[in-house]
Amino acid sequence: METQRVAVIIEDDKDIRDLLHAVLQQSGFEVHASPTGADGVEAVRRHNPAVVTLDLGLPDIDGFEVIRQLRLFSDAYIVMLTARAEELDTLMGLEAGADDYITKPFRPRELRARISAMMRRPRKDDSAAAAREPAAAADAPSRAAETPVPDAAEGVFNHNGLVLDAETRTTQLSGRDVELTRTEFDLLHALLESGRRVRSKTDLVRRLRGEEYDTGSYISDSDERTIEVHVGNLRRKLGDDSRSPNWLETVRGVGYRLAPAK
Repeated sequence: METQRVAVIIEDDKDIRDLLHAVLQQSGFEVHASPTGADGVEAVRRHNPAVVTLDLGLPDIDGFEVIRQLRLFSDAYIVMLTARAEELDTLMGLEAGADDYITKPFRPRELRARISAMMRRPRKDDSAAAAREPAAAADAPSRAAETPVPDAAEGVFNHNGLVLDAETRTTQLSGRDVELTRTEFDLLHALLESGRRVRSKTDLVRRLRGEEYDTGSYISDSDERTIEVHVGNLRRKLGDDSRSPNWLETVRGVGYRLAPAK
């Protein structure tokens, strides 16, 4: 029998907490709720959720610090819920490691749609990945190629010393592991998969939503800005220079593509 998915709510407002609990429970999650940041961090550590909803305005520690602490041990999808309309707060949360955000007051249907899109993306199976990682690392040099064409059987991409294994959801750069959030991994996978073909920000938003083609869903400027922040985080973790990139090349006014092989 499939294990029930788990969600953790970190929210100090009881009414909102109860609403989130109902929405997530109706979506098939086992739900655990915490009114403070410290309790929320411990709940995530204890229950290993697939999804965390997080209020930025908590009474004890601020939401940005909660995100930073969670990213030390959890790969859960983190959705920020905030009444703050300022773009700076959103960007700070994304840069700290959150995957998405939604502004209060929110529509339950929108929250369900966002979470449903996240859950369509694969979650790394740590135990299975751990068993496969030594073999993947040992095989990496023999998979080197001039272009990032995936091995159809293995789903491995190798470009300028960067190796991404889609099966184990692991990334290595010059033999060292690169820790990415799920959203960062999925964006990097999309760009490696596309090679030198340009992917627009709109296209990448749809990829993260699990939409295989244009369904006519609304994509806002904030959605596209979210992609920019995640690409910035990827560049920082890879040590990539946007002016002379090894991996992620900006096509001004359009989007991103893979840098040429070197």
